[in-house]
Amino acid sequence: MSSSISHKIKKRNTAKDTFITPRELAKLQIDMTDDANGECGETWLDPCRYNEEGSYYSQFPRKREWCEITEGKSFFDYEGEVDIICCNPPYSILDKWFKKCISLNPDTMSFLIGVGNLTARRIEWFNKAGYGLTDMKMLKVFGWYGMSMIVVFDKGGEDIISIDRKVWYGEKELKEREQKKIEAKKRREEKKKATRERKEQEKIQKTLDKMKKEIVFNTE
Repeated sequence: MSSSISHKIKKRNTAKDTFITPRELAKLQIDMTDDANGECGETWLDPCRYNEEGSYYSQFPRKREWCEITEGKSFFDYEGEVDIICCNPPYSILDKWFKKCISLNPDTMSFLIGVGNLTARRIEWFNKAGYGLTDMKMLKVFGWYGMSMIVVFDKGGEDIISIDRKVWYGEKELKEREQKKIEAKKRREEKKKATRERKEQEKIQKTLDKMKKEIVFNTE
């Protein structure tokens, strides 16, 4: 997709979160999720089903739960007990959405998201809550921006990727970084020196003022 379209998406004022997932793709995601769960999850939740014929909701294999903001059932008000959450979430509120999903404590969660939406910070949220990223698949949906991916998080599962939080630098960047450290240290030392000199001057001035007062007093 062209950079001009990317720019328009980033600059638009109103989020466009309603994208209907192709039924075949939803079924692929459901099967991936069921495999990760070992086909043990009884209750499935579609947090944004769209309608009764929604791509996910209508294809869930067992007991079905749903939310849909346009039908007055907000996902953020949902407090039921579910085994699996499987959906194509609204990208404009992903952080809030993921945190709500985690708070429901299901066994397995699966999301269809853009490749740029899977960040280290978000993976670490799931890891901290006891979920491992156990499966993922990159794919292309016609008309959708960029590449998409299905991600599956399973409670107690082992991550298929690792995260390195170290910031790596090339030789040029390392030299520049060291130079900046040296310059910053020099500025701190100069500031400390200036502060010491100012305090010494203030001390001397106080002593001189005191001596002047004593001289005036003795003269009187």
